[in-house]
Amino acid sequence: MGSNLTVMCARSMTSAVDAIAGRFMRASGHQLAVSFGTVGALQARLAAGESADVLILGSPAIAKMEQSGAVTAGSREDIARTSIGVAVREGAPAPDISTPAAFKAALLAARAVAFSDAAVGGSAGVHLAALWGRMGIADEISRKALPQKTGGEVASRVAEGAAELGLTLIAEIVPIKGARVIGKIPPPYGNDTTYAAGISATCADRVAAAAFIAALAAPAEREVWTTAGFERPD
Repeated sequence: MGSNLTVMCARSMTSAVDAIAGRFMRASGHQLAVSFGTVGALQARLAAGESADVLILGSPAIAKMEQSGAVTAGSREDIARTSIGVAVREGAPAPDISTPAAFKAALLAARAVAFSDAAVGGSAGVHLAALWGRMGIADEISRKALPQKTGGEVASRVAEGAAELGLTLIAEIVPIKGARVIGKIPPPYGNDTTYAAGISATCADRVAAAAFIAALAAPAEREVWTTAGFERPD
């Protein structure tokens, strides 16, 4: 008889993890209860005393939890990487974002810009909030900003024409019809996010948990991750 495992997972990974979890449950007989949320929200829940058997968060967060003993030593596995991308409405011309100067010009020229709201605690929103200041355009952006609670909402604002540009994790843009990714934010302004999985120190069935992590990282699932807007970490 299979085990019942609880999983806390970064929200941007929803489509890929749901697909892989479904196959894992059918093949193994284990049952998974997966809870998705922003990395910030999940970390707040953990800090408040909640727990899960498998944790899938930003790689630095999992590494810190492994060091503190909250995650089982040696169980950490990098799963997938995504980047903050720029989206435009399907069929709309794509501005040049290939260089820092071109990217800045595209932002300043846009009538409205949708992006992940830093207050929600997602990695993209936190990065972008700091980026506007680094670029020296915080005031200009604030006048045209359409901050959104989820990356999917960012892409939706672009798809419906409310925003000319949308910035959030590529993995959150890909599922939204009517929005298309025109590229990553150019260096040095971009931000790659690597997600890692780890087994909680409180997990009762570490063998089953390790099997699920192995399924997430399996070479056979590479296409699932690619389709969802992720890359496998090097």
